[in-house]
Amino acid sequence: MKAEAEEKFREFLKNGKNRITPERFEVLNAALDYQGHFGADDLYIAMKKMNSSVSRATVYNTVELLEQCQIISKRNFGDNMNRYESCFGKMNHEHLVCTTCGKIIEFSTPRLEAIIEEVCRQNGFEMTNYTFNIFGKCSDKNCSKKDE
Repeated sequence: MKAEAEEKFREFLKNGKNRITPERFEVLNAALDYQGHFGADDLYIAMKKMNSSVSRATVYNTVELLEQCQIISKRNFGDNMNRYESCFGKMNHEHLVCTTCGKIIEFSTPRLEAIIEEVCRQNGFEMTNYTFNIFGKCSDKNCSKKDE
């Protein structure tokens, strides 16, 4: 799967007349390997911990290119921070976001996807991607306490 993502990214860079550098592919691989949702800074820090010499600017710029190439997706969970996740070879999914602790739970249900597809079809809308977040409180006892 990584080879397919690398080829897609290589073509994207070439077609956009962007430089094809080993550092960009190092960022690509780190983004694909990252477990969960990440900010560009999170990815940079994780790469530094693995002794990468890639600059912060390269990480930020490459993350933008990866999003444009549709290898990663930008997400916003209501906290004014852009986060990303790999979408390469993954099914669409939704998110439950705890507004107390920030926990994010991914879920997928065919019924919801069918509704979204039907709404698009009824409106003559060609969907390229979607994001669906439900905000609330998770089951952790510190989060689910009633406001006193």
